[in-house]
Amino acid sequence: MKIECGSEKLKTAISQVERITGKNLTLPILGSILFIASGKSLKLRAINLSLGIEIEIPAKVEKEGIVAISGSVVANIFSNFFDTENITLEEIDGNLLIKTKKSKIKVKGQTHDDFPTIPAVSGINFEIESKKLVNGIKSVYYSSSPSDIKPEISSVFLYTNEDNLVFVSTDSFRLAEKKIKVKGIPEIKGLLIPYKNIAEILRIFGDLNENIKICFNKNQISFSCNNIYLTSRIIDGVFPDYRQIIPKDKKTEAVVLKQDLLNALKLSNIFSDKFNQLNLSIKTKEKVFELSSSNNDVGENKTYLDAVLSGEDVELGFNYKYFLDCFQSITTDSLSIKLNDSNKPIIVSPVSDTSFTYLIMPMNR
Repeated sequence: MKIECGSEKLKTAISQVERITGKNLTLPILGSILFIASGKSLKLRAINLSLGIEIEIPAKVEKEGIVAISGSVVANIFSNFFDTENITLEEIDGNLLIKTKKSKIKVKGQTHDDFPTIPAVSGINFEIESKKLVNGIKSVYYSSSPSDIKPEISSVFLYTNEDNLVFVSTDSFRLAEKKIKVKGIPEIKGLLIPYKNIAEILRIFGDLNENIKICFNKNQISFSCNNIYLTSRIIDGVFPDYRQIIPKDKKTEAVVLKQDLLNALKLSNIFSDKFNQLNLSIKTKEKVFELSSSNNDVGENKTYLDAVLSGEDVELGFNYKYFLDCFQSITTDSLSIKLNDSNKPIIVSPVSDTSFTYLIMPMNR
């Protein structure tokens, strides 16, 4: 293999691909990046048995070939390159020779015969704008359980409802749902994308402004856009029937300004206990919306907010962190808080925006 290509595109591709490489004692080849030179391009591949990626960049190919190089080593090398000139890569006796105007580096290669193939996913496919996909995932993924003990909730759940692609996640203490309108979308009964793969999907496609082609079957899902092809395994499980726990009505509702509530939550948290508990008290007739917290080692706090209140009086406790997380998904200036009894979920949603719903289980101790 011998090629010449632009340094910036190569550096970007290596930094994206290297993050997918895995540390596997039984399969050390998974720590490598596979360089494949053919035709008029260079392809870089990495796989970790849960995610696989291939990025193709243009290159002047003098000699076709394949070489596998340690991902961490080659990423460290290119992160310290400041040359803007083209870079030459040449495979010599299984090793990789990297030449720039000011550097000449030889990197030990690895046997690439055992490098796993990245699955070419076939099945149902559709296209979605990258911003819509990223928005849908970002709006809910923080509610997923980071633990693999229950894989079905350590995921982002996707399904279709009419012309909406619905994103849902829960860790059993809170739940987030986001509906994104997508024209001509096929029926999706349910896909579970592993939580640990979500960060890479967001990182790779987060800054794009293109359509992404999504293809899926019962085992795999792929995302392809321009020169990037990413695959993820799908969790074999059943997501909880969360719609049955969303209250159909409400006994109390409060509408508050988002920034006012955010400031009040941060202030109250200074005095929260080790469980991050804050207390909410709504007295509709007295027009009182009160946040309170106390800590034996710090002190106590009561904060009152201006709010439009309706319904019955209610008091309950909740986890400050769970409430704070949902603010990143609310783009309106005001939000609605709907409550029933002190042991029923708190429902948070943007005012005049039905696309996002957030549930928080109360903590009453």
